[in-house]
Amino acid sequence: MRAERRRLLTAGGVALALLGLGLASQLMARDSYGAMPSLAGASGWLNSPPLDAAQLKGKVVLVDFWTWDCINCQRSLPHVNDWARRYADQGLVVVGVHTPEYDYEHDVGTLKGKVASLGIDYPVAVDNDHRVWNAWGNQFWPAHYFVDRQGQVRHVHFGEGDYDGQEKVIEALLDEHG
Repeated sequence: MRAERRRLLTAGGVALALLGLGLASQLMARDSYGAMPSLAGASGWLNSPPLDAAQLKGKVVLVDFWTWDCINCQRSLPHVNDWARRYADQGLVVVGVHTPEYDYEHDVGTLKGKVASLGIDYPVAVDNDHRVWNAWGNQFWPAHYFVDRQGQVRHVHFGEGDYDGQEKVIEALLDEHG
């Protein structure tokens, strides 16, 4: 499991460096980043009982690391919400992982209000202690991890943008059967 986290962390660092060179898409073109890391470190869940990789096997999963006061997250959330609604009946499960950047973002009551006002109906892991963040080796908001039906992380996207490309990844993973 540590090797998988290290791989994701390394991919994130390299992607950030290559982003400035416009070469990040080449890094993201890998077939697999390894097995889906754990979601078990969440201190609570909104819109769902706790989820884990075993429960999600057989589904295409988009894990979205976000925080409610991140402007980049605010810009990407409408796309994530749209994908969650449009592709749910085809087997997509979106899991939001709310990992606060600032102290005031730790308040679960405020988070519940934000989830409701943003129209987020999919499961949201409350990651106030950064346990899920650390298990995944994540370093960015927003960060999208696309997991195939076999539980393998197949694509990652950091930051805003390339929504058409990300949607194509979702469609390709949903078209795969296994």
